[in-house]
Amino acid sequence: MFKLHFLTLLACAFMAQPLIAEPSVVVTLGSIGDRIRAQNPSLAAARMRIQEAVGRMNQSGRLSNPDLDTSFEHNSNFREGKLEIGFSQRFPVTNRLQLEKEVSLTELKASEAEVREVERQIIAKAREAVVKVLGTRQRRELLREQIGVSKEFSDFLTEIAAKGEGSALDAGQAKLEAAGLSMEIRQLDASETALVGELKPLLGMRTGETLSVSGSLPSPSLPTIAADPSRRPDFQVAKLNAQAAAQGVALEQARRYDDVEGGLFAAAERMEDAPEGYENEAIIGLRFKVALPFWNKNEGAIQEAEAKKLRTEKEAIALGRGIRLEAEAARAEMAEWTRLIGEIDNTLLPLADEQSKLAEDAYRKGQGEIQAVLRAREKRLQLSAARLDALREFHLARVRHGSALAQP
Repeated sequence: MFKLHFLTLLACAFMAQPLIAEPSVVVTLGSIGDRIRAQNPSLAAARMRIQEAVGRMNQSGRLSNPDLDTSFEHNSNFREGKLEIGFSQRFPVTNRLQLEKEVSLTELKASEAEVREVERQIIAKAREAVVKVLGTRQRRELLREQIGVSKEFSDFLTEIAAKGEGSALDAGQAKLEAAGLSMEIRQLDASETALVGELKPLLGMRTGETLSVSGSLPSPSLPTIAADPSRRPDFQVAKLNAQAAAQGVALEQARRYDDVEGGLFAAAERMEDAPEGYENEAIIGLRFKVALPFWNKNEGAIQEAEAKKLRTEKEAIALGRGIRLEAEAARAEMAEWTRLIGEIDNTLLPLADEQSKLAEDAYRKGQGEIQAVLRAREKRLQLSAARLDALREFHLARVRHGSALAQP
């Protein structure tokens, strides 16, 4: 009996297992940035660039390792010989090591800004996908409302056709309209599935996890005109590259002079001093070595560094101008979409609603045709869809504007 109860419980557990849903990730247009910062694998990989730059900085600005020199010599019968041991170290005559440290520190800051740039691009791409998902969802809700209205009108036509007071053909056309709207909903479902599929890798989701996009597209509101490119990570990278290039000029100028080498040596020597016999001598001395800058003064590297400095400065100026133009273009686009939405809300949609109501009232009174009703409804649906498209494009431009100015 116990075994039977155990098997029954085990079977129930297996049957209930598929009913347990996988954990769902819920994101909104405002929270998606935090999720990407915490979970995106590409961003996590990009952060390792900072550790690479830290390693380069720790390695820079160090003296070269000292040299240990030894020599031993003797005659053929090993009665005379000499042993010498020396220690030498190379030292820069300029501030080259300090300059190397400064360049590597600037490159570390540039690496940190590069990671923030990767983050900015990923977040902008994800926010665009979220806007499209929300726009698709609101478009689907609009179609469902229209289907409800069409179904109500179709039921009315079917009812009067059954009484012999209307045409069955008109009722069939109304049903066909509702069926066409249902097909559009299925197409929107497929589009949303594709968008969610694009969004999941950006959020660092695992296989089997479900994604829920919450919220809706808010009413349009224009941002301020001010455009400051200094917050953009790629602009910061450009400025830091220009700074590193300027430091590189000073570094190459410091490399015109090779390091000097200084050392200490000790020697022991055994020699035959006839007729006195063999003598032992010990020697301690200093050794210096200086390179003479006759043939190589590092002119080519200095010329290259100066050209790189000018190039990076011009690139930073061009990028700053491009950022301002990008933000200006996105805001101008938002202004156009805002005006279009206002015109649809204030003028076109009220007119379409009025025409649709008049056409339907006229048909119910036997003073109009079903085609006029369907055309009026189609026009009203087109205007509502155009408004949603305009709202979606406004928020896509808003995402581009915010990304252009590196807004959180």
